Amino acid sequence: MTRRATFTPPPGARAYPLRTPRGEFAVVDSSPKAGAEVRGVVLMLPGFTGSKEDFRLLHEPLAERGYRVVAVDGRGQHESDGPRDDESAYAQPGLARDVLAQAEALGVPVHLAGHSLGGQIARAAVLLDHSPFLSLTLISSGPAQISVSQQQRVKLLRDALAVLSMAEVWEAIQAMGPPEEVGGPARGPGDPEQLRRRWLGHSPAQLLATGRQLCTEPDRVAELAAVPLPFHVLSGAHDDTWPVALLDDMAVRLNAHRTVIAGAEHSPGADQPLPTARALADFWDGTHTP
Repeated sequence: MTRRATFTPPPGARAYPLRTPRGEFAVVDSSPKAGAEVRGVVLMLPGFTGSKEDFRLLHEPLAERGYRVVAVDGRGQHESDGPRDDESAYAQPGLARDVLAQAEALGVPVHLAGHSLGGQIARAAVLLDHSPFLSLTLISSGPAQISVSQQQRVKLLRDALAVLSMAEVWEAIQAMGPPEEVGGPARGPGDPEQLRRRWLGHSPAQLLATGRQLCTEPDRVAELAAVPLPFHVLSGAHDDTWPVALLDDMAVRLNAHRTVIAGAEHSPGADQPLPTARALADFWDGTHTP
């Protein structure tokens, strides 16, 4: 991990490579604020085309509530290395095992939270082995494949990656406007040049493989509901990737705590960070054994 850092970590956080049995993963790690009651450790997984920086506005308010937050770039995302041409390296079971290795490296049971694609990878990790986790929060992450409109946009991206360079694809994305699942949140974590550098850090094979996963993911909610963990389904009040009504239904099927963040869309942590952080911390606080 010798690349020049694209983003400055939020106050009180540090960026470094987390060493695990499955390799190194770039993380941003913030400790609880001095004087706050230490409440636990959170591992956060970003979405498709995103990165650990998508959670940057959540670090400070969660640290004030006593949580250590570790946001990670998955294999082939942004500042975490991964093959650029081998899609097999990004099969979902392997990405799930990466998450288990990250949790093991942190050394304590963790609250697991995944945004969008990250939620589906988090679900796969919990289904492999739930023992490292205290809870699972799915942030704007639905029960199965993404909506038809977003599938069409992901297909456009995959078709472009087959014939264009990453730099050329980025220019095309900017020309058509970044949709929710292509090019990151419309209100991204940095300026245009930082977002471009983040995009160029991604492995094309990772984008191809995970884009296909988003378009073909089966419904595994019944399987997940059998896992003995507390669940939280959090989303904005509007979402074009998975309709909010579908997320409502998933929460019922999981017997999950449900939060809808007013004024937020597919990326509540970016759109409304303080209400999102409050809802996350309230849920995690409620899972603690007296």
